[in-house]
Parts: sequence; C-alpha cells; structure tokens
Amino acid sequence: MEIETLDALDEHLDEGGSLHGLRLQNLDLSDYAVPLGAHGDLTGLVVLGGIVPPDVAEVLHRGGAIRFPQVSDAPIDPWRGLYYPEDLYAGLEKGYAATPDAQAYAWSIDARLRTDAYATLVRAIHDDSVTDDLDEFVEGRSCVGVMGGHALLRGTLEYAEAAGLGRRLAEAGHVVVTGGGPGAMEAANLGAFVSESAALPDSLARLATVPSFRPDITAWARVAMEVRRDILRDVFGDLFEDLPRDEMGDEMGDEMGDEVADEVGDRRHEPTLPAETLGPTARSLGIPTWFYGHEPPNVFCDVVAKYFSNAIREDGLLARSNGGIVVLPGAAGTVQEIFQAATPLYYAPADQPLPPLVLVGRQHWTETVPVWPALQQLAAGRRMAEALHLVDGVDEVCAQLVVATG
Repeated sequence: MEIETLDALDEHLDEGGSLHGLRLQNLDLSDYAVPLGAHGDLTGLVVLGGIVPPDVAEVLHRGGAIRFPQVSDAPIDPWRGLYYPEDLYAGLEKGYAATPDAQAYAWSIDARLRTDAYATLVRAIHDDSVTDDLDEFVEGRSCVGVMGGHALLRGTLEYAEAAGLGRRLAEAGHVVVTGGGPGAMEAANLGAFVSESAALPDSLARLATVPSFRPDITAWARVAMEVRRDILRDVFGDLFEDLPRDEMGDEMGDEMGDEVADEVGDRRHEPTLPAETLGPTARSLGIPTWFYGHEPPNVFCDVVAKYFSNAIREDGLLARSNGGIVVLPGAAGTVQEIFQAATPLYYAPADQPLPPLVLVGRQHWTETVPVWPALQQLAAGRRMAEALHLVDGVDEVCAQLVVATG
C-alpha cells in the first residue's frame, strides 16, 4: 500500500494497524520518530525518498525498515512524479542549458553513467514514480493520443490545423495526450490547453515568430512560456499580474495564498500537489522522453510525464489512449508509433473493445509514406479493420472517436 500524504500516514498510524507492506513515498517524516518507534517492528516498511532526520532514520534502521534515501547527485528528484512545464524550464532566463530539462538530458547521455548501476536505479525509480502519478492523473478520463512529426513548423497551416484538432478534442471532453515534444505535438497540446477560443489565433501568431526549436531552443521556449503565462492569466485574471515573469513558476503557489491556490490548484506550480487533484479538469498532457532529449518538451500541458526510458514512455502513451489515437503526417518516429498502436489491435481478444486508430492525410499515408496499405493488409478478415480509419483532414477526426464519458 502506497502512502503519499502525511494525512494518509496519520490515519493509518491512528488505526494502529501493522506497517508491514507500506510504502511511504516522498514524505517529510521530521516529526515521526515517536509514532513510528511506537510500532517497534518495522519489518516490511519501505521509505522512498522524502525528508528523514537522523532520529527518524535511527528508528527505521532499528525497526528493520528499508529506506531509499534522497538522491543528491542527480539533476532530478526520482521520487517526484509528474512535472509542470515551469519545473522543466526553471532558469530559462539564463539559457536553455541552465534548465533542469537540459541538465537531465546531459546526465542521461553521460557515457560514464550509461552502465552505472546506481544511475540505472535512479532512472528506473524516477520513471516508476512518473508512471504512478500518471495512472492517477488519467484515471476515469477519456484520453485521445495525437501523434505527429516534431519538425512541423509554427506558423504553418498544418500547425494551426493540429491546434484546432486539439481544441475540438478537449472541448469534446477528452484529455489530449501527445509525445510532449515540438511540432504537431506542441500544436495539439496548445489547442487543448487554450480554454478560451479567442486566445488561440493570438497564441498561434505569437508562436510563429520563432517557428522552430532549431537552432535556438532558448528563444523557442521563451516565447512559448510567455504565451503559456498569458493563457493562464486569461483564465485566472489578475492573479498573475504581480508575479515576476521569469520567476512565476517558482513563486506561483506562495504568492497566491492558500485560498486562491486551492481555487486554481489544477494549474499552479506546486511540486507537492497531488496529481489526482488535476484529473477532473486537465485537458492537455505531454509524455516526452529524455531519450530524444534533443527535442525539447513543449509547455502547453497541464502536466508533463517525462521519462528516461523511451520504451516505457511509448507503451504508456499508447496504452492510455483509451479514446482513440489520431496520427497526423509524420516520418519514422510516427510510423513506429502507428505499428505499435496496430499490434494490440491485431492481437486483441474477441471481447475487448478496440479504440479507433485514425490516420489523417490520405495522400501522405497512401503515397508519401504508404503505411495505410500495410495496415489494410494486416487487418483483412480481422476485427482490427473496424478500428482503422483514413481521413482527408482534421475536421473528420472527431466523428471516428469514442465519445468521452469521463
């Protein structure tokens, strides 16, 4: 049983039950030497990260608990779970290289750590924490995955169409889930994130001033963060006006005060905010990876589930797209995702509902990158054929998807 809040721990301690099998995840145990010590035998209790003062550490050791300490020599907190864009881009005013996102990527590709058992363990713990939070975040929601190329430029018609698709999906009650990167992924997340339709054209125009993350990620991310702040300001009014622009992410929760922070808790920057409180209102989710760390994450997400393992990330992205998967024109990475999505459709049991797989762009998928004929051949005579759809444009997508019920 996982305990992720002090309230839940207090409740369990008050009930006087055994602590065997409990997993205390990222908690501040500063005042818990006596309550934990009162249980005597702590065998089977596992403490994962958090704040553990010496007196509490002694109680845990004496009682036979297992403790995984905080990690001080990695650029990420492996216990934290989901991110806000402000977390990943903290320090952007000093340049992208100074941000936690860039530092985590550099750490992940350090040749000295590639086969280091400790670094491997830290990355695995981190990704497990992300998955744990992500499960809570999407629980009970209809999620539609939107796949597409990272090279799609801001300011193009195709980018605007992808943003319009994201908005229509969100307005229909779906959480829009992408690979969390630039290009078509950013566009779809942007459309979902903008809750006021009038704000979308202005956002598109401002982003178009920096069309690509190449050659300057800093400029690309900076204009996006400015647009993100203004979208949030449109939603929450004057709450953001007094915040320093470069420090808003770090100070948002403190400056708002408890009452206001509770009101807008679904979008504030507060690393300890339970992910499940975001679930009912979130519209935009990005699931990027440091495996493709040269592609920076986009900022138009309620939260970001960033992984070190691309295999876990891709499987999780597709598996959580219970409302269907929409594939915009793309190249090798997008083609890989198509066939990863097609495999479970091909092998699905007879009683398993099949989420739609919708390919957008008839010419692209039949001539430029002729994936559609291969899918049709695989699906011939199988239930999979019912789930496959090829449409000319984004306006035809929503009619092919599962109706959101969450």
